[in-house]
Formats: sequence, structure tokens, C-alpha cells
Amino acid sequence: MMISKKLNTLLNEQIGHELAASHQYVAIATYFDQAALPVMAKHYYAQALEERDHAMRLVKLVLDSDGDLKIPAVPAPKMEFKNSLEAVQLALASELKVTAQISALVDQAIADKDHLSKNALEWFVNEQREEVTSATTLVQMTKRAGESGMFFVENFLQSGGLAEGEGGEAGAE
Repeated sequence: MMISKKLNTLLNEQIGHELAASHQYVAIATYFDQAALPVMAKHYYAQALEERDHAMRLVKLVLDSDGDLKIPAVPAPKMEFKNSLEAVQLALASELKVTAQISALVDQAIADKDHLSKNALEWFVNEQREEVTSATTLVQMTKRAGESGMFFVENFLQSGGLAEGEGGEAGAE
């Protein structure tokens, strides 16, 4: 199967976006690691791996579609945060941005009448629903807890509060 040049370009760009998101999650994880919040760190390290896996799914889609794979350069992530809320808000903003990008990919596949690509991209649509829900929950909980109450957010994650199927894989190794 052959994908359109436009969809091919967008997929290559999305691979870069997913890899950049992975790097940003590593940066967020290290913030929480350095802040002695190991469960939050574990959550964001797992998110980083998940974003890398998303990039690899897209690489496979391009290759399986006989496309021209071009992996773009990835910008450096934001490394410093003034508090936990800023870090989790950046994660949510990133997920909302990726959701819009995935929607644009689906829109292009529909415009191309490329049902094979559209069906492959539907997995990402469902994944983004879960990711946005998970990130929104962590922002709300972090706001409610405040910096001094981050132990409660850690406890929520440790107890499986964002279990797979309910907004992410917080307990994933």
C-alpha cells in the first residue's frame, strides 16, 4: 500500500513529536525523582517509554505503507520547573497538543480516502483519550494537594489510581 506524500510528511513529523514528548516526560520524571517523589517519577518514566513506543508504531506504519521514513530532529525538553503543578500541567498541555496532531493525521487519511491508515490511526485516537484523562486527573489532584500534599498524589498512583483502562499505566514497570 502507498500513502500520500502529505500523510507521509505528517507521519514523519508526528514521529518527531512523539520522540520529543518522550524526552519531555524523561525531564518531568527527573524533576520528580530529584524532588523525592519516586512514584510520580516512575509514572513519568513509564510515560516516556510509552511515547517512544508510539513513535515506533508510527515508524512501522510508514514502513508498512511503503512510505519514505524521515525521522526529524528533536528539540531539547524543558528541564526546570518551579513546582509539581507546573510539571504536570506541561504533561497535560503536551497530551492535548498530541491529540490535535493525531486528529490532523486522521483527517488527512480521511481526505486521502486511505482507510487502512485511518484504521491504524484510530488506535492513537483511543490512546489519546486515555492519556488526556490521566493527565487531567493528575493536574486536578496536584492542584488540590498542593506542594506539601504531593504524598497523597503519590499514594493515589501507588494504589493503582490510574490503572490501565482508566487513564494510563501508572503502575507499569
